[in-house]
Amino acid sequence: MKNLKYLIQFILVIIFFVIFKFLGPNLSSKFSGKIFEIIGPLFRSKKIIYKNIKRAMPEINSEKLNRITKLMWNNYGKIFAEYMFIKNFRKGNLSSKIVIDGQEILEEIKKNKKQVVFISGHLSNFELMALHLEKSGINLAAIYRPLNNLYLNPLMEKIRKKYICKNQIKKGIAGTKEILKYFKEGTSIALMIDQRVSEGIRCNFFNKQALTTTIPAQFVKKFNCKIVPLYIQRIHGHKFKLDILDALIFSKDEKIEVITHKLNEVLEEMIRKNPEQWIWMHDRWKTRPVSN
Repeated sequence: MKNLKYLIQFILVIIFFVIFKFLGPNLSSKFSGKIFEIIGPLFRSKKIIYKNIKRAMPEINSEKLNRITKLMWNNYGKIFAEYMFIKNFRKGNLSSKIVIDGQEILEEIKKNKKQVVFISGHLSNFELMALHLEKSGINLAAIYRPLNNLYLNPLMEKIRKKYICKNQIKKGIAGTKEILKYFKEGTSIALMIDQRVSEGIRCNFFNKQALTTTIPAQFVKKFNCKIVPLYIQRIHGHKFKLDILDALIFSKDEKIEVITHKLNEVLEEMIRKNPEQWIWMHDRWKTRPVSN
């Protein structure tokens, strides 16, 4: 039954991609955004979204809650449509739609030939961050979570490897070993730190403990490397602003808990700037049973 569901999803995605190609980037973005505004609230994740937003912003009123939710679905719909035109962001007529602040930081990283850890969250069209890093000449490997849909995942992997970042590493124990190998060979890594992980530490995130990855902190401890936060926001339509922020420098003697907490604070600040552009449907604060 699940395979049939995945097959139907795959067919629908292909149909929409054909429609997007016919409409072009401008109309596709608007059309897909509106479609997701309508169908998004019908999913089971609606309760999780409301719970997450209220947890992060307990003072929020119903009007603002509904507005953030509506715009979040609109942004998510736009991301979906933009996959059809991702190659145009890489080397076509949409590449000028990404305004960069902090390009000199990337140039300095290349000049020093010292690998770093780039961190961010699922904000705006998050795929464009790794795309720009690799396009700028950064030797990069990006960590990603494969889709559950066995029909759709190969297509998305192909798009990511061809137009976003050729070195794609699957999350998990095997992936951790792979990023270590890449990093030792001089390749910087990029990862999202805003999702719940199976292995990590409980760390404060929006005033509640959340299981958080310690990979960036472990790399600081092992390699004494810098951590460079990336922040992307959708300005209008498919025009974006990408900020490459100043590197965070920690001592190798700093505790993993301290580093991880600081990174969560940085991420919180990003989300608060544009809460409607973060993907709230992930059950970020879900707890797992504590093993004895």
